[in-house]
Amino acid sequence: MMISHRKLAAAFTGAVVATVLLAGCSNGSTATPTDTAASDRPSWCGPNETTIGLTDGYGGNSWRLVTTAAGKDEVAKCSSVTDLLYADGQGDTQKAISDINGMVAKGVGAIVVFPDSGQAMLPALRAAHDAGVVTVPYRVFPGGADGVDYDVFVGADFVTDGVNWGNWIQTNFPDGANILFLSGPAGNSQGVDERKGFESVLTDTAKYKYLGEQPFEVTNWDPAKTQQVLTAAIAKYPKIDVIVSDFGPSLVGALPEFTKSGRSIPSLVTSDGNVLGCFFQDNSADNPDFKLMTVATGNDNVRLAIQQAVARATGGTVPTETQFKAPMFEDSVSGTPSDVQCDKSISGDLYLSAQMSGADQQALLK
Repeated sequence: MMISHRKLAAAFTGAVVATVLLAGCSNGSTATPTDTAASDRPSWCGPNETTIGLTDGYGGNSWRLVTTAAGKDEVAKCSSVTDLLYADGQGDTQKAISDINGMVAKGVGAIVVFPDSGQAMLPALRAAHDAGVVTVPYRVFPGGADGVDYDVFVGADFVTDGVNWGNWIQTNFPDGANILFLSGPAGNSQGVDERKGFESVLTDTAKYKYLGEQPFEVTNWDPAKTQQVLTAAIAKYPKIDVIVSDFGPSLVGALPEFTKSGRSIPSLVTSDGNVLGCFFQDNSADNPDFKLMTVATGNDNVRLAIQQAVARATGGTVPTETQFKAPMFEDSVSGTPSDVQCDKSISGDLYLSAQMSGADQQALLK
């Protein structure tokens, strides 16, 4: 199932609309989670009622749709949470800062923040924390320290993702490789940590060479920008052996540019996505260099952040875990832990590694 960039972009646009309907509009509308019987409360759900704010630095892709749904699903397990508010920074750092300030002004008891812009978000997080709002940034490190600038940072082990990618590259390219690394906004800690991880494995810089902007090509995790960046790289570099990307589905619209230029699609180490798995199954036979290894894309990182925030705001038991660990998911070479997966009965813009089933994710798009 080869999906054109136009279709992919349209699906992402639909994802944004669905996100708004799912979790409240970006102007701060509320959506009340379904009550859960007190006897069914998880330990992190305490007796004190509260409201939760959930903000994205950039909410305009399907990954954020599923992640927002996962966060809402986790909140719904706690009947002490009476409202969930959502805001999308739309890739604008100043709007993302304003969204946090707006949540505080609305009186939320806790706020969970995806701080895409990294340390630029720290003053707003600190202000929320100082105002007495339970403040939990997650996934992208904003600088600062737990208990000082916010309550707790719920990270993901991106260094290990990078190590896993590096080990795969070393195994499959023992004689060296030209590597192009794509990540999100400039300076984001996810990309920095991933680079640290695979560089710790690929220590022979005479064999393993890095192409393009360093430490990574900036894409903002946006499919349109990703296509621009990759198209330019194809024209500039005659030999790309491996593409490393922390948002694999965003590449699908651009990968056919290799074929157009008379080149095989190179190997790809990245995060999973149904559109990417289906693209691989449909195109690998005609592209002898195209191999694929993925780690779980990490939609469920938000669940741990929600648990931390709700526990602290409601008087529940605070989880001891503060870091989300994404497992390896697919490997077209070894088949371990899984061969490349594709479910053509659901949209390509969904994530088979997520805790939420493909069918339930599909229902979000309706």
